[in-house]
Amino acid sequence: MTDASNSLGEDLRALRTARKMTLEELAQKLGRSVGWLSQIERDISTPRMSDLSQIADIFGVQLSLFFGNTEAPANEQGRIVRAGARRVIGERDQGLVETLISPDLTDSFEMIHSTFQPGSRRVQMISRPTQEVAYMVSGKLDIWLDDEKFTVETGDSFRIRDASYRWENPYSEPAVAVWVISPPVY
Repeated sequence: MTDASNSLGEDLRALRTARKMTLEELAQKLGRSVGWLSQIERDISTPRMSDLSQIADIFGVQLSLFFGNTEAPANEQGRIVRAGARRVIGERDQGLVETLISPDLTDSFEMIHSTFQPGSRRVQMISRPTQEVAYMVSGKLDIWLDDEKFTVETGDSFRIRDASYRWENPYSEPAVAVWVISPPVY
């Protein structure tokens, strides 16, 4: 059995509870029994790839979130995330590369490292039931909070709470941000 702080089951349970979804509700959406889902969350059973794909669709996350846990020394599991061992999440096709800084999804928040490539943008507004704070590590980024445009750069931070947002990097350098998001959305 896997260490609970580094398990697929724990991550699935954390996603489900962050979305305030019961075992019964998720099982119904999956067309599966509560017992089956409970065994997955307790790492007694392993879901098929098609099940994971369906779960990713229900939660609105990338399938890759469920993979990428690298082997780490026992004393680091669930505590230390090495730079080369981060799980890639988010949408790469829009010029945004995101990795999970948090060891897993079992906390009441998550930390994300985002790199916005030059020329990348999100056209559609995003609205999530979260509180988010981002710190700009490097570069510049244009961000719209509701309908108001702001340009943030290295050393700046911003909060998104009860607002829709979108972003654009029309600049020649990547923009890098570190986010704290509560509850976890990935």
